Amino acid sequence: MEVISNEVYSDPDMFEVDKDPRYFQDRAILCPTNDDVDLINQFMLRKIPGEERTYLSADSIDPMDIAARNNPIFTPDFLNSIKVPGLPRHLLCLKIGTPVMLLRNIDSKGGLCNGTRLQVTQMADHVLEARVITGDRVGHKVLIPKIVISPSDLKLPFRMRRRQFPLAVAFAMTINKSQGQSLKQVGLYLPRPVFSHGQLYVALSRVTSKKGLKILIVDKEGKPQKQTTNVVFKEIFQNL
Repeated sequence: MEVISNEVYSDPDMFEVDKDPRYFQDRAILCPTNDDVDLINQFMLRKIPGEERTYLSADSIDPMDIAARNNPIFTPDFLNSIKVPGLPRHLLCLKIGTPVMLLRNIDSKGGLCNGTRLQVTQMADHVLEARVITGDRVGHKVLIPKIVISPSDLKLPFRMRRRQFPLAVAFAMTINKSQGQSLKQVGLYLPRPVFSHGQLYVALSRVTSKKGLKILIVDKEGKPQKQTTNVVFKEIFQNL
């Protein structure tokens, strides 16, 4: 993990907020799962100089879910533990200089859409200042407030609300989240094989040149490997 991180983020001045925003725009580490992404992001966050601030979400059952709101099973601690795609974490740790990604559309006309990447420039209790590093407004500074977000995952047997900054640390991202992006430096970290059709292709095709691609494949013991499994559902080619 340290090896792939150092390959992609090798500039010692990368965290300076006045640095060219294209530095973070051009690079990312891609992983198969959110758990792998979290490990990389935590490792990189520790490398940023300066004070770390921790923001905790306020979670509750949606008042419209009458059946669940009085159920004693849904305690605050239980709701805090919920991790589903598209929902910010209950515990969000940030430092000035951290690259982050928006998880919700908050100003489509202003370019603040789901997937937009930014770099934190100032931190307050209930609002963050950040500089846009992708899209048409690169370099612009914006304010990101805490908002109330409901999970889009319909598999949950109840409706909850989370008040938190709609952000995730973005040194690394899942392969699925990287779709549509074009990067000059890509580190592909595979502590486990990809798990869906086309996922490996998506990861490898994010980079604009072979020179900018670094791949680290490790087994369960953390030992480097030279090959990985590609998932292909042959059934989808039958009618072509």
